[in-house]
Amino acid sequence: MWQDGHTGDPRNPLRDDRRGDPGSYRGQPARARRRRSLPLPICTGVVVAATPASSSPDTLDVDPAFALHRGGKLEVRSTVPVRDAGDLSLAYTPGVARVCTAIADNPALAGEYTWVPNVVAVVSDGTAVLGLGDIGPSAAMPVMEGKALLFKEFAGVDAVPICLDCTDVDALVETVVRLAPSFGGINLEDISAPRCFEVEDRLRDLLDIPVFHDDQHGTAIVVLAALKNAARLTGRPLGGLRAVVAGAGASGVAVTKILLEAGVGDIAVADSKGMIYEGREGLNPVKEALASQTNKAGHTGSTEDALAGADVFIGLSGSTVSEQAIASMAPDAFVFALSNPTPEVEPDVAAKHVAVVATGRSDHPNQINNVLAFPGVFRGALDVRATTITENMKVAAATALADVVGDDLSATYVIPSPFDDRVAPAVTAAVAAQARGDGVARA
Repeated sequence: MWQDGHTGDPRNPLRDDRRGDPGSYRGQPARARRRRSLPLPICTGVVVAATPASSSPDTLDVDPAFALHRGGKLEVRSTVPVRDAGDLSLAYTPGVARVCTAIADNPALAGEYTWVPNVVAVVSDGTAVLGLGDIGPSAAMPVMEGKALLFKEFAGVDAVPICLDCTDVDALVETVVRLAPSFGGINLEDISAPRCFEVEDRLRDLLDIPVFHDDQHGTAIVVLAALKNAARLTGRPLGGLRAVVAGAGASGVAVTKILLEAGVGDIAVADSKGMIYEGREGLNPVKEALASQTNKAGHTGSTEDALAGADVFIGLSGSTVSEQAIASMAPDAFVFALSNPTPEVEPDVAAKHVAVVATGRSDHPNQINNVLAFPGVFRGALDVRATTITENMKVAAATALADVVGDDLSATYVIPSPFDDRVAPAVTAAVAAQARGDGVARA
């Protein structure tokens, strides 16, 4: 028996109970399991441990992470029994032919008689995987399997990991479009910037199912939820806040966009070369668009220069920020230092100068974790057969997530735990309602 209580095959602690109750995992009911305080890394970074020098399976399986992954983390499970010839004739030929013919005559019936409405493709090219970078499609598969697992565990959404051996934008888009009839939604994952923006935009234009790049929008939704509660805690409206975002990659751009959509008063964004502003040379089209919408004060220096008097710092770049810069922020400021494994500023240091600190780490309060968002977002979109995920739907998800905290709000509790059973249902309901309000729901 492993120290964590697993029994059965020591090389895969899950194998002994995989074929048990579909509503359980490791022998525990879903409700009880979700109340456990297990750490989950944010999708913008992860602590990377060295691989053992020997790569033989027996040696690797000494590490519980390898043992857990042996054979993969997913399987396909039948929803109907096939116990005799009669069952077989209905599940497959000849009975299946009648269903196929009906769908051919009325394609909308696929929404009633196939799994398509409840299945999402988790698509990656492996070019920007967690904190590992461009590791390719094969090495990305464990992450995509993990993502699919979380879809099922937290929202009952079936998900299929698809790692593509191509990095050309045209090829990626064409491949996903050709695969799309098999899915009710597309979750893009770990595709490097700025390609990820074009891939998502083109797929949204071409498909009539939800397309969602979680590295962008999952992070953005959770950041906005935490910011709403931090503002409520200190009695300030979002419109009165001045924010500085460090990082103009996938997460930084999406966070900036959702904060603008939510009405944050003034936002300045920095990349590795300093503040982004209109007229700065060498900006790509995404950053040019940011420059036209942000930085009202025209900051041209460093991130630390812009922090003087700011109300909010959101770190998504991996760079460091000095204690002096944090101390120069406005009274009752907020610091969201989200880089992993090392935040832009140590939480304990920031806490000496600001009202609220959030990180991407599970060992500190207020963990900004994408799993708070994407399961409920897709559950809500799929339930109403939404044709897309609008900006309003993302803001609604953030508001619902923030509201889960309720009267328990404090400086160390501005965002709920992923294992709070209220999270996914709240986000689901808000997203579904907003989809109807925006006119993108088909059910």
